[in-house]
Amino acid sequence: MNFGQFIAVLRARWRLAFAVFATTVVLTVVVSLLLPKQYTAVASVVVDPKPDPLSSVLSGSLINPAFMATQVDVIQSDRVALRVVRDLKLAENPTIREQWQSDTGGEGAIESWLAEIFQKNLDVKPSRESNVISVSYRGADPRFAAGIANAFVVAYNETTLELKVDPARQYSSFFDLRAKEARDQLEQAQSKLSQFQSENGVIAVDERLDVENARLNELSTQYVGLQSLASDSVSRQAAARGNGADRMQEVLTNPLIAGLKADQARLEAKLQELTAKLGDKNPQVIEIRANLSELKTRIDGETVKVTSSLGIANNINQQRAGEIKAQLEAQRAKVLKMKALRDQGAVLARDIESAQRAYDTVLSRLTQSSLESQTTQSYVSTLTQATPPLKPSSPRVVLNALLSVFVGALLALATVFSLEFLDRRVRTLDDIEGSLGLPVIGTMPANNNMPKRPSRGLNPLLSAAGGSAAAN
Repeated sequence: MNFGQFIAVLRARWRLAFAVFATTVVLTVVVSLLLPKQYTAVASVVVDPKPDPLSSVLSGSLINPAFMATQVDVIQSDRVALRVVRDLKLAENPTIREQWQSDTGGEGAIESWLAEIFQKNLDVKPSRESNVISVSYRGADPRFAAGIANAFVVAYNETTLELKVDPARQYSSFFDLRAKEARDQLEQAQSKLSQFQSENGVIAVDERLDVENARLNELSTQYVGLQSLASDSVSRQAAARGNGADRMQEVLTNPLIAGLKADQARLEAKLQELTAKLGDKNPQVIEIRANLSELKTRIDGETVKVTSSLGIANNINQQRAGEIKAQLEAQRAKVLKMKALRDQGAVLARDIESAQRAYDTVLSRLTQSSLESQTTQSYVSTLTQATPPLKPSSPRVVLNALLSVFVGALLALATVFSLEFLDRRVRTLDDIEGSLGLPVIGTMPANNNMPKRPSRGLNPLLSAAGGSAAAN
């Protein structure tokens, strides 16, 4: 269908199209005027889960969209709606109870019935680029609509506070029990350490261990020195027992033996002189020889005394080395025992530190949850309160009329063309060519003076075209 056919159909059925169009517009305007007026009151809140200014600066102010969607669901939840009913005490209103009786027959709870009605007329919209949520309520009375919108904001604020405080109270009770258990464990660990120190006489393990280690090092040094002396004395004693006793340092440095040897050397020189002068049988020579023999005996006796003193010194050194070795072993065992005690005490001390850290952690969480359970400020703040609207939000007569014009035009066109397709008629030359598949040779002008007769078949144009086709 081209534009000419479209215009021809409209010209042929304009009365029907106008009737449909006018009926649609008139009915829409009449219904809009007859519908009860509805007023929409809007309140808004700001959602900020970090009301602390410092934490807000540190963590930023962006909120996850899922969090805002959750807040919308909370506002639209049954819990908030039931709180509104309880806060406004609407269930005690006789008029509302009569309406509930007539609508439900007394079945169910009136609070749930009212909450369901409120939820149907409630509209909650979060802002796309901010933390603001708009709460609007639609009702027949502007004051009632504003009151319900504000009641929903208050109920939402109180509900968020409950949702924040109730878990904090439960956590506070939980951490209180855990804190008692942690404190008992800490006291038990401290008691074990005190008992261990009391049983072993430990006061300051590290300081005492330092002293004992110093003493152990000193004994070790003394033992090494005595071992050297004992080894040297054994060597000297062995040398004293051999043929070289008179050449030992102790014998050579002995003043008595040195004096006796000097006398011996002097007498030997004198003996040689007298022997050369007087001969071997001279009484003086014999006397000198006797004196030399006695002097040699004294030297040998003194040498024996000196060498025997080396054996005594060796025995003393060996005895002292044994004593120092015994003291060293005892000191080593004592240090090892003290180290074992220190290790055991360190284990008990670490148990105390671990119990202390656990107790401090639980106590910190307990303090935090206790403070949160006592808070009176939620993360929701009222931005604007709803006021009774001056103009109704619905019905919108002008908007409905404009829409009815568009809808009426569409309905009119649809009706006209539906009837046209059900009762197809020839209205233009294109219709003749399309219907018969024959070209149009000529047209016969219409006689306006002739009476019009209804034509159920072809119109004059089609008859003329048919006659022309038959003549050919």
